[in-house]
Amino acid sequence: MAEIIFSGMDPQPSIYPFGLRIDEPVTMVTDILVALVCWYAFFRLRPLADRPLHWRLLLFFILMGAATFLGGVLGHGFLYAFGFYAKLPGWLISMLAVNFVERAMIRYSSDVLSSRTTRVLTVLNWIELATFAALSFGTLNFLYVEIHSTYGFLVVVFSLAVMNYLRGRKTPFIYYTMLAVGMIFICSVVFVGKLAIHRWFSHADLAHIFMALGAYFFYRATRSLMLQQDESGATHEPSAA
Repeated sequence: MAEIIFSGMDPQPSIYPFGLRIDEPVTMVTDILVALVCWYAFFRLRPLADRPLHWRLLLFFILMGAATFLGGVLGHGFLYAFGFYAKLPGWLISMLAVNFVERAMIRYSSDVLSSRTTRVLTVLNWIELATFAALSFGTLNFLYVEIHSTYGFLVVVFSLAVMNYLRGRKTPFIYYTMLAVGMIFICSVVFVGKLAIHRWFSHADLAHIFMALGAYFFYRATRSLMLQQDESGATHEPSAA
């Protein structure tokens, strides 16, 4: 039976398919899994998007997919070939992705916020991104990327979701958004706590599984939002479930 342990074990062994060295192979694969969930969401939802709010959410999916793919391939599997600085594009793109989902939540909440509060949150959103990006790149420390992600999902997205819920907007979008943030929170706990199952399934691998679940619930949230009736009374219907 698998046992959750604190990750103090030896690094995940490299593999050599066809003579090609791949470091941290499971970590690379689980990163790519997150990317595939995000890209699936993007391409499934793109035909339904017809508002700025929808496109902010779609930008989250396409950017987070790119960030986790680059993180897996350049930042883990082939880091030895590209060097530490190969991690930086994935860091920046992931921060942009979180920024867009925050902005989407601020826009969605504009009906229950004052116009002044909406403007302030929008400005703070850009200041937050610039600050944490500068700290991340100035120190070359992934910690600030983690803090930015935690702040964006928990402080901004989840808080606004709770506020909408308390104001009576108990929609599937809010429900699935809360579930998504819950998965991201578990992901953060696993990653920061370095909780691993096995040498071949490290804390990063387990965190990626919860990140993929979070992306899936964000997909369900976004799909439910896009299928809501628009102002004209028309309802979007997908070609398939």
